[in-house]
Amino acid sequence: MSKPVMLVCLLVILIVTSQFEWRQQPLVDLDAPNTTISQKQQQLSDREEAVKEKIIITQERHIQKLNELVRSLQLQLLQCKGENGTQNATKSFHSDKQFIEVERKQIFQG
Repeated sequence: MSKPVMLVCLLVILIVTSQFEWRQQPLVDLDAPNTTISQKQQQLSDREEAVKEKIIITQERHIQKLNELVRSLQLQLLQCKGENGTQNATKSFHSDKQFIEVERKQIFQG
């Protein structure tokens, strides 16, 4: 084979292989954005899960605080009932005492 024919063959082979490589690159590039998009979506969903977990934790803390407040109020209510019961018992005792005195007066007078 002569040199010019050989050069032409090499040139054709070079052109064909370079075209083949150019066509391969866009396919790889198309896949790369999809993977980055899916990675971003995964990161977003992970962030959302983390935020949801934080919200749940803060809500649980608020519930605990509210439960503690309810217990405290229940204790205060019991104390008030106890004090009120003591006052009522004292008033009842005094009124019973007065009633007995009135009855004694009536007995002595009658």
